[in-house]
Amino acid sequence: MYYDEVTRAVAYIRTRTPCAPRVGIVLGSGLGDFANSIEAEETIPYGDIPGFPASNVAGHEARLTFGRVEGCEIVAMQGRFHFYEGFTMKQVAFPVFILRELGVTDIIITNACGGIREDFRPGDLMLITDHINLLGNNPLIGPNDERFGPRFPDMSEVYDRGLLHYAEAVAGDLSLPVQKGVYALFSGPCYETAAEIRAYRALGADAIGMSTVPEATAANYLGMRVLGISCITNMATGLSETAHSHEEVLAIARESGERFGALLRGLLKNAPA
Repeated sequence: MYYDEVTRAVAYIRTRTPCAPRVGIVLGSGLGDFANSIEAEETIPYGDIPGFPASNVAGHEARLTFGRVEGCEIVAMQGRFHFYEGFTMKQVAFPVFILRELGVTDIIITNACGGIREDFRPGDLMLITDHINLLGNNPLIGPNDERFGPRFPDMSEVYDRGLLHYAEAVAGDLSLPVQKGVYALFSGPCYETAAEIRAYRALGADAIGMSTVPEATAANYLGMRVLGISCITNMATGLSETAHSHEEVLAIARESGERFGALLRGLLKNAPA
C-alpha cells in the first residue's frame, strides 16, 4: 500500500512538471527564504499532491518548488512534517520516498535547532556528522518493500562523507565559518528540560531538534546521499538565561538566511556528480 501511495503521488507530480531534479532540498523552520533564489519552473502546494500530509507549523510554506539554482536542477521542500504534529514516522518520511522516485539522488536536509555544545552561538551553521534518534521510533518500522530498500539498512554513514568534505571546502572558499557536530532528535513540541539537555550532552549530542532524522534515515535506506545542515537558533535549556519560543527560532533562522543561502548556492554551483 505504501508503495502504491508513493507511486500515485509521483504520477500526479509528473502531470504538473517534466522536471527531473537530481538534488532535493528540505528547508527547515525560518529558512524558506532561500526559495526566492530559485529560478522556479513549477510550484505545487502539498495539498494538491495525493497522500501528502498537511502541516500548519509557522515558518513552513507547504509546497514543492521545482527549478534551477546556479544552473543545478533542484526540487525544494518548503516546509516539512513533524512527529509532534501527530503524524506517523512513515508520513513524516513520505516526501523523501517521492523525491527518490522522481530521480533525486542527493538530498540536503536543513533545520533550525538548539545548541548543546557550549562553544556554539545562535546563528551558527552546523554540518551534521551523525545523529542520535531519541524517539524510540523509526520510519522503517513495519513491512519492508524491497522495491525501496533492504530490510536492515546500514547506518554507519547516513551523512555522506564526500558531501560533508565538499561542504567544508565550499564554506572555506566563501569564508563562511561552519561548525560540525552530532544532531539529536527530540519529539517536541515542548522544549527540553535542563536535565534532559545534560543527559543528551553526556550521550554525545552537540545540537538538538525536532526533525531531520526521519528524513535522513529514509534517504539513507533509499540509497540517497545525504548532507545535513543545522542553523543553531538558540542555546538549549540550561545554557541560556532566556526562555525559548518558536518566534525566537524563526527570527534567528531568518537573520542567518543570507549566510545559509550563500552556502547552499555555493554547494549547488559545482555540485559533485
